[in-house]
Amino acid sequence: MDKEGGEQAMLLDNDQWNMFERNHRGYDRGPATGSLKFQLRQFAEDTLGEDSLKLAVNLPEGEDKSEWIACHNTTCPTMSAGPKYEYLWVDRGEYVRPTRMPANAYISNLMRWINTLIDDETTFPVEKDARFDENFITEVASVVFKRLLRVYSHLYHHHFSAVCDAGLKSVLNTSFHHFVLFVTRFRLVSSREFAPVRDIVKAIM
Repeated sequence: MDKEGGEQAMLLDNDQWNMFERNHRGYDRGPATGSLKFQLRQFAEDTLGEDSLKLAVNLPEGEDKSEWIACHNTTCPTMSAGPKYEYLWVDRGEYVRPTRMPANAYISNLMRWINTLIDDETTFPVEKDARFDENFITEVASVVFKRLLRVYSHLYHHHFSAVCDAGLKSVLNTSFHHFVLFVTRFRLVSSREFAPVRDIVKAIM
């Protein structure tokens, strides 16, 4: 396992990668009911639903507000995407070495790190004639999107049932669909990073 979290298993092949860029419309139009392909088809059909984002974030009836908001160390003691993939946090500040931590801590560090980057005008210039660094895409944007992909992977592997119960399935699927189209259009994320959600990507593209 790569200490920064870039696992090597289950690589997408070239045909699958090119499929993303062509916005592939499907893979098997006649899967048997109950099969994995059938389940993925049903998953794809739920991608663009009619859910209102404003309604989606409301507290579900009978749900405890603290439980709705919280992400617990006990429920997700590691930042993972199934049993094969674990992501360790590293940055140039407090965590100079790859560090194992609960998923909520990883995500909190990620969001804080992204905010710091955005607020840094040497990284995200705001002046009219200012230019981005020539390595911005490879050294900043690609890392940001790679780590955001890990959040999606974690959600699909460990919280998808809760997402469905809350009526947020189509919201998550649509958000991820947009994310995949964007990062593959500009090749911002290596194909190997999609390994934990490979079947999901195939279903929604």
